[in-house]
Amino acid sequence: MADWKPEVQGAGLVGAVLGGSEDPFFQRPLWLQTRCAGHILWAYNEEHVDELSAYVGARLRERGGVRPTMSMLARLPAWMKVADKRAEVLAGLETLRALVERMAPGDRSDAAHGRGDRPRARRSTYFRGGPYES
Repeated sequence: MADWKPEVQGAGLVGAVLGGSEDPFFQRPLWLQTRCAGHILWAYNEEHVDELSAYVGARLRERGGVRPTMSMLARLPAWMKVADKRAEVLAGLETLRALVERMAPGDRSDAAHGRGDRPRARRSTYFRGGPYES
């Protein structure tokens, strides 16, 4: 991938689409997916599962100091945040935690297949403060 170049639009770099059940760079289904509360619950890795578990499991969610993942938590879908779904979402996160240990493709959840459910039809543009020079 040494010859990979980002797409440029004016002064911006066009990046990956974050969110959704596909890898933002390779557009392949994420390994850590499961059905939960009528939706697909997904995570990128074990640390992501840990952060989601801590947030969903908290009985009192206080705004503390600045944390690098806070914007992720603010953007979680409503069905993951409501108290009525807490037990179901935590059980789904435990399923994802168990999938972290399993590596064979045959072990993949039935939810881990492409569905084209990416949240945005276009990629994000990142501006660097001036004309981008390659």
